[in-house]
Amino acid sequence: MNQDFYLPLISELGYRNINSLEVLQTLWGGYGQLVRLHLDGGSIIVKHIQLPQPAHHPRGWNTELSHQRKLRSYQVELNWYQNTAGNCFARVPKPFKVIQHDDELLLVMEDLKQAGFSEVITQASKAHLSACLRWLAEFHAQHIGHTGEELWEVGTYWHLDTRPDELLALKDSELKQQAKRIDQVLRDAPYQTLVHGDAKLANFCFTPDGQQAAAVDFQYIGRGCAMKDVALFISSAVEPEQCEELEEWLLDEYFVYLESAVKAHQPELSAEDVELALRPLFAIAWADFQRFVKGWSPGHWKINPYTEGLKERALDMLKAYPDR
Repeated sequence: MNQDFYLPLISELGYRNINSLEVLQTLWGGYGQLVRLHLDGGSIIVKHIQLPQPAHHPRGWNTELSHQRKLRSYQVELNWYQNTAGNCFARVPKPFKVIQHDDELLLVMEDLKQAGFSEVITQASKAHLSACLRWLAEFHAQHIGHTGEELWEVGTYWHLDTRPDELLALKDSELKQQAKRIDQVLRDAPYQTLVHGDAKLANFCFTPDGQQAAAVDFQYIGRGCAMKDVALFISSAVEPEQCEELEEWLLDEYFVYLESAVKAHQPELSAEDVELALRPLFAIAWADFQRFVKGWSPGHWKINPYTEGLKERALDMLKAYPDR
């Protein structure tokens, strides 16, 4: 898309010229592109979504169900930015404008790089890990009790109800048998909140010192158990061979931040009770994600001795939760 296409848009925002256009990435599955427009007064980000079904999917899951899930995910993200993002205490891009045409969606938002969150990393230090866990704790605490209206009824991109093909392909018979039970335990968990839904390391931007994080990409935001975000984040940011060694530190770090955030945003709740309810669900939340990964890409590096051990721990833990 050449920069002339965006001239009417930037005019509406009070800018006159586009100095240059930078394509940051092609959206997953070929659904458009993310661009940075360099303007006279700074820069903005445009997520330009083009809706016709592409002919190719990066991992071969090019089905009508996959296409409809992706379309819904973009509408959910637009709803989030239009209705909720502006009041979010955890740092997210400020929304400027949402435009919807028949086959195109444009989400215009703040450039976090210009706002000081200039670093995107592939190897996380403890400072980066801590900054993301603080972001998640703030986000989860603020939104405890949120109804999830106009978002996903159950957040995360791997939610069971949206992934029947991957469940059918799953070869792990015990995990397959317990998949609905795992999902139900997570749905029934107290202190339901909003989950980011794709809280991987690549969806966080950092200040140069690594002390503060901001998050992007809210296509799979919805109601859910906070531990689903924590498990997904750790799976993306910590090497498998380090997960077991760092697990206690990572969870302690998250719950220290959660205690402070609950006191700030939900003073009527007991932060201790929240932790007692959520901490045991870490393994079950990861087993839920493991169910998806093993069906979607059986040779994936996220299937390893640590994650298999968590899965076994989760399956054993299920006995303590009421069946219904």
